[in-house]
Parts: sequence; structure tokens; C-alpha cells
Amino acid sequence: MSRLVVVSNRLADPRKPAAGGLAVALGETLRRTGGVWFGWSGKVVEDGTPGEGALHVGQAGSVTLAELDLCAEDHDAYYRGYANGVLWPVFHYRLDLAHFEAGHLGGYRRVNQLFARKLMPLLKPDDLIWIHDYHLIPLAAELRAMGCSNRIGFFLHIPLPPQQILAAIPSHEWLMRALFAYDLVGFQTEADLLHFSHYVKAEATAETVGASQFRAFNSTVQAQAFPIGIDVDDFQRLGRAREARETFETTRQEYSRRRLLIGVDRLDYSKGLPHRIRAFRELLLQYPENRHSATLLQVASPSREDVDAYADIQRELESLCGAINGDYGDFGWMPIRYMHRTVARKRLPGLYRACAVALVTPLRDGMNLVAKEFVAAQDENDPGVLVLSRFAGAAEQMKEALLVNPYDTHGTAQAIQHALQMPLEERKQRHAALLAGIREFNVHWWCSSFLQALEQSR
Repeated sequence: MSRLVVVSNRLADPRKPAAGGLAVALGETLRRTGGVWFGWSGKVVEDGTPGEGALHVGQAGSVTLAELDLCAEDHDAYYRGYANGVLWPVFHYRLDLAHFEAGHLGGYRRVNQLFARKLMPLLKPDDLIWIHDYHLIPLAAELRAMGCSNRIGFFLHIPLPPQQILAAIPSHEWLMRALFAYDLVGFQTEADLLHFSHYVKAEATAETVGASQFRAFNSTVQAQAFPIGIDVDDFQRLGRAREARETFETTRQEYSRRRLLIGVDRLDYSKGLPHRIRAFRELLLQYPENRHSATLLQVASPSREDVDAYADIQRELESLCGAINGDYGDFGWMPIRYMHRTVARKRLPGLYRACAVALVTPLRDGMNLVAKEFVAAQDENDPGVLVLSRFAGAAEQMKEALLVNPYDTHGTAQAIQHALQMPLEERKQRHAALLAGIREFNVHWWCSSFLQALEQSR
């Protein structure tokens, strides 16, 4: 196999893989091929020059780590301004939260040009290049302009919205044209692939020239769905470790008289957290037998707290949780335990295992691996139930979950009640089917199937 070169906004040291993240998906292949991982260092140089940045190259075993510094102006325009101020909200169907400022697009392209200039000298002629996510959509086009002829693949980790939403982005034609500089473009779901097909046919008069191939702008790109997974065996090993077992025992003991529901999310407007809390309130209202019985453990990890939209949702969430606890709670029972902090990953399997129901109800999500981790963590003889948003990418694969519309408060409450009342045999049947699916389409399948398709793309 050719050497693999991975490019992402941030990179991880493969000697310290974070299970479930990009490092686990790619670390094994990088170590095998002696590859390169290239990305932003995370360092912002306040007085740096736009379009310039120091490159730091080191070794992590057989893997070369190349980290690039960004100046404050580039970081603000590329990362905060365009990637997270335009692409993130629009790709999650939130046009109302997008800020279209012309200077941000210039900074986005300038940083992608900087990535290309710094990456080119590190490349070998037969390298396979795998570029990740919405921060770096135009990177292949910039590399091609500098003479790069390597096979280049791109994977979008977040959803791709329909044509009408994409077309609201100023310069959307330039952005989508950049995808035709790749040999292979991967999406999380068949729905995302369909949105891409509709867009390029309507906006670029693209022709279908083969299985999953589209021709426009004098280029041909192959596009496919590659739903990302988790390492099931590794996550289950994590669940057998001391920290996870301690968390399980402590949680079960503390809540021995309660039925626990769990939600674990980044604090992000795409996750539907206020909608989830309102559905739980509806559960307590419509099904009073759950009072003094059901407790929702909601973990909301801090995320981009300097952005107004995130501060607004934090205040709304805290207000809702406080109101429900005030209306329904008493000295011996609080309906919601809300934690605005990150829970250590090594404790999550134990927390999942202690809960009867997982609420994974984003308004829009590329995949959502929490759903798959919850299934992997369960006791096969007494498994919990997954309540999953139909708007999460995972819903395409995980049809044995209880699928809900998170905008439908009453319908979601009904599904939660169904989950809490589900007989053991039905729970076991649903869990067995879900577990078989996430085992078959795990993170190693995702990585190998994408790279195999990239190697065969020409």
C-alpha cells in the first residue's frame, strides 16, 4: 500500500489515540505505512503575518507529525469566521446563525493555500492523500494548482445539506467546484450523497458517467457514502477497565431506586438539547408514574463558549433544567442532573451501562458516535434502549433504535415511555441487531473501505 498522508484541521499523536476519534480510525494505517499527519498546531500567533506560519515537524514512531501555526488574523477568518461561522451552521441547516462576511472567505482560502504550500515539500509521488472535513474543502484544488498529481480523497464528517440550503452560501459554486479536484469524496450517509448529486446536477449540469461518478468543470469525481463507526472491541475493553467499572458501580449505587436516562453531547445548537429537555418534561407531565422514578443525566461538554449562539443555548438549557427541577423535584429526587463539563472517556462505558435509556436526539448530525458507543457498552443480557433522532446520520444504519423526530415533543416523550416500558426480550432483540451492525461497519471497515476506493479511483 502507498504511504498515507492525512490532513485535518487538528491532528492527534497516534501514540496517544483517543478511542472513537480520528486518531483511532487512522492511527493503525499511518503506523503501518509510515505516513504523515498534517494539520494546525492549535497555536495562534498574535502578531503573525497573514498567509504565513511556522511548520513544526516531528516523529511519533514511524509517523511524521507536521504542525502548522496560524496567525490571529488567519485563525479568526478561516476557523472562527468561515469554517465555524458559515459552513458549520449552514451544513447543519441553520442559515439563521450564519454570518456571511466577505473577508472570512478570503481568509479561508488563504489558509488552505498556506496548508498546500507547506504540505507540498513533504509529499512523495505515490502518496495517498486523505483530507478531512469542512475546514479544508478547497485544499485539493490548491494542491493541484501547485502541480500535485497524487490521488487525493476527501471525507466530510458533518452533514451536507440540500441544494437550496447550499445555494444560500455566497460563492457556493466555487466551494462545490473545489470538490471536483478530488479523486474521491466521501459522505457519512446516502442522504448526503443524494444532496451532492442533486446539487451538482442542478447547479453545475454535472453528468453521471459511471457508478457514483460525476463529471463537471472538465473533471470527474467519484462520490460515495462511508458511514464512520467505532472500534467496538476496544470500547468494550475500555468498559472492563477499572475506571469504567467504578463508574458503573457508583452510579448504580447512587441511583439504586431510579431508572436512569443518559445524554452525552457537546454543547452545540445542532444537538437539540432544549428540545430533549422539553420532551423529558412532557414525559413527566403525561406519564406521572415516572416522577420519583426516572432521572435524566445530561452531560453537555463546553464548546466554543465565546460565540453568542453557544452562550444563548447554555442559558436556555440551564433555565429549562432549573425550571423542571423546581416544578417536579423534591428533597429526595431531582428529575435532571445537568453537568456542564466533560466526562473522562475512560468512565463513559460505565456510565452508559448503568443507564436504561440513551437519548441521542440531535436536530442534525453527520453520524453521532455516542449512539454506537451506548450500544457497545450495554450488558447483552439486560441491555438499555437507544432513542435516536431520525436526523442523525446514524439513523440510516441503526433502524432497530426507537427513531424520533426531535421537533415533536409529544412524540419523543411517547418514545421515551416506550423505551422505559420495553420488555426484556424486545430490548435484547433490538440490541443484538444494533450490535451486529456496529461490529460489521466499524471504524476499521470505514478506514479500509475508503482507502481501497481511493486507491482504485483512477
